[in-house]
This record gives sequence, C-alpha cells and structure tokens, in this order.
Amino acid sequence: MGNIFLVGMPGAGKTTVGRMLGKRLNMAFLDCDKELTSRTGVPITTIFEIEGEAGFRARESALLAELVEKDGLVLATGGGVVLVEHNRRLLKAHGTVIYLHATLDALWQRTRHDSNRPLLRTENPRATLECLLQVRDPLYREVANFIVATGTQSVARLSADIIKRLGAPQTTS
Repeated sequence: MGNIFLVGMPGAGKTTVGRMLGKRLNMAFLDCDKELTSRTGVPITTIFEIEGEAGFRARESALLAELVEKDGLVLATGGGVVLVEHNRRLLKAHGTVIYLHATLDALWQRTRHDSNRPLLRTENPRATLECLLQVRDPLYREVANFIVATGTQSVARLSADIIKRLGAPQTTS
C-alpha cells in the first residue's frame, strides 16, 4: 500500500488518527510538525518568531518533499501545507490524501487552550480560525482522495472507517 497523507485544520485529529492508522496498518507514522521541530531543535512558534510564516512554510515544503519519497508512511501534515500548490501536487502524486474535516465549533473546542499554534495567537483566535478554515477548506477538498468527518466518533471508529475506505487489511491491535 502506498503512503497515506492526512490533511486538515489544526485540531482536526491528524496526529491522533494518523498514529492509530499507522499502528493498525503496520505502517510508519510521522507528524510533519513534530519532525520539523525535532530537526530544527526549536518549537514551531520559535520558527515563526524568527523566520515568520514564509520561513516556516519554506522549511515545511522542503521537509514534505523529502518525506513523500518514503514508502509505507502515514503522514500527519501541518494544517497549512496545502497553501503551497507544489505541496498539493506532491501529496497527490505520492499517496492517498485524506481530508479530516471538522466543524469550526469542534476545531475551536480542540484548539482554544493550545498555546503552540502561532497562527492562533491573535486578539480573536476563533475568528482567525474561521478565516483559516474558509481559505483552506477548498484546498483540502481539491487535494483529497476522500473526506472524513471527525465529529464525536472515537479515534478507533474513525480509523476503522478510513481503513475500510482504503480497502486495506489491518492488524487487530
């Protein structure tokens, strides 16, 4: 089976679902943001503070170009990876892209206390989140092979549904 790329907004569940998918499909799992943090030795917020969003996006794109070349990978991408057209082409060309879609209310509930999201460090983070969703949702839909709503169902249920849609065998763990 080829690579699986999870896209979606911050708080959509990419890391949590991706980790379980990797386990159930016996595939390696990586979180793009965590990998970038590990390689640079600093948090994403620090990269934003020093290099701005443009610097962060350049680093993210370079890392993505490397990671899509791996085989048998479940990758949780950063929420804004789809903003760069070349990244969207890379994702589509190297695996199955799954858009984990969540409502604005669900995203807000999941991210409102997280201080590690530099784009939400604004006077009105909920309004910022809404604007980001309006811009990114069409891009997620454009790149996705299929869309999965992440509502109130468990991670186990979401993972099982995704695996079924992929038509992939899974481990029982």
